[in-house]
Amino acid sequence: MKAGEKFIFKKFIRFVLPVLAAGFLGTGCKTYEQQNKVIVYWHQGDVTNAVAEATKKAEANAGGKDAIVWRLEQGAALRAAGRYDDSNRAFDEAQNKIDEYSQMAKIRLGQETGALLSNQANLAYEGRAYDGIMLNTYRALNYLALGLPDRARPEIIRAYQRQQDAVADNRRRIEKTQAEAAEQKDSAAIRRAEQDAGFQSQLQSSLAGINDIKVYSDYVNPFTVYLDGIYFMANAADGSDLERAHKSLARAASCVPGNKYVQQDLAAVNDFINGRAPSATTYVIFETGCAPVRDQVRIDIPIIFSKVSYVGAAFPTLKPQGDFQRGLTVTANGKSYNTEIVCSLDSIVARDFKNEQPVVITKTIAATVVKAAAAYVANDAARGQNDWVGLLVQASTAVYQMAVNIADTRTWTTLPKEFQICRLPTPADGKIELSTPSGLRLSVALDGVKNDLTPASNVQASLNTGAAINVVYVKSIGAGTPLLVSQFKLK
Repeated sequence: MKAGEKFIFKKFIRFVLPVLAAGFLGTGCKTYEQQNKVIVYWHQGDVTNAVAEATKKAEANAGGKDAIVWRLEQGAALRAAGRYDDSNRAFDEAQNKIDEYSQMAKIRLGQETGALLSNQANLAYEGRAYDGIMLNTYRALNYLALGLPDRARPEIIRAYQRQQDAVADNRRRIEKTQAEAAEQKDSAAIRRAEQDAGFQSQLQSSLAGINDIKVYSDYVNPFTVYLDGIYFMANAADGSDLERAHKSLARAASCVPGNKYVQQDLAAVNDFINGRAPSATTYVIFETGCAPVRDQVRIDIPIIFSKVSYVGAAFPTLKPQGDFQRGLTVTANGKSYNTEIVCSLDSIVARDFKNEQPVVITKTIAATVVKAAAAYVANDAARGQNDWVGLLVQASTAVYQMAVNIADTRTWTTLPKEFQICRLPTPADGKIELSTPSGLRLSVALDGVKNDLTPASNVQASLNTGAAINVVYVKSIGAGTPLLVSQFKLK
């Protein structure tokens, strides 16, 4: 065996055996979507079982590579169940892990060679940029629901800061991955595969639907920015807070220029700045649907070596979810208001997906090139051994290729599809009605922040007329699932 072949064979022995073991255990070939029973209950509107399943998964994977994503699922499910303290504890666990990985990324010079050779789904899920932003946004909303606005403040600030940091972090990640790929023995083959016209054509075809999604600026979450604006408008300690509120609301308005409610908030913050306190206001925040999930698509990539010309590799793709309530109608004092979109998670996830794509492509191709080379050399070398050795190596390479040929489909599936809002003067009788286009029926008494999941034609909400700013928070998972409603005072 030549020196180069020995090098590849050693890589094969080092990396194939662990993957082979995973394959025999039955988990190495399962995508996240196949493992995720939480989303099955979630789509049914069965929050209780979604919480139980997410908690089971989170506890079982607490020290593993999937710890973050299961804690995020758990935190969102607990929040939907109204268990805000428990939700924040789950988010705490996720945040600690995210921060730990972030700190490691800043101090390490490079990952081990094995990171490029492994199935990416077998690497640690370190959290995407929008994960961290939504984590802190949800923590802030949990504290507001608990009547602790002062504790919401640092969460809102951190969510905003994460958006600023994400652009630089993404640039460093791409540069580091490209440098690691360049150091690989097969770097020329990786570059050829990336630039191959056939591969690029298949790749673009798999992304056709994703490319049609209108995206925001890099890592901007308009809902988080909007929440920042109305929070600091309502809880301004000084002029700098009002200036911050104005800046955030202006930024949110630039993301959703057709939203009249954001424009009304800009006018309201100007009133505050000029010393005029607006009249009592009620906001309705409507969280609807589910964010895109990840699937995988097989694409042939050119591997120019020996008798092998093309090898199939699995790449992730996005699947937007279409089952959701399109809007909410709010009626008060005989007047109706329709919610308007302030944020599309489809747009946020699509932007992050596109930003991450160069890293995913490079790592997937690098793993596939080395895998194909290792499998060929191993099988070729085994031909000179006895029959049992040859059969074992052939079986090993077959399982290895199946296990590695899995895309990383992990993603936070319990995020919503859209955030919508409306604002209206708080009615004197403290009552509003909520209705949906599908005629979903629910009766809710909001004074005690208590959800009654009994079907009813409308939601009749009794508001706190003594509050300067009320927030009615409505969540809908699917078009046929119950509405989940709660209320808190912003001021």
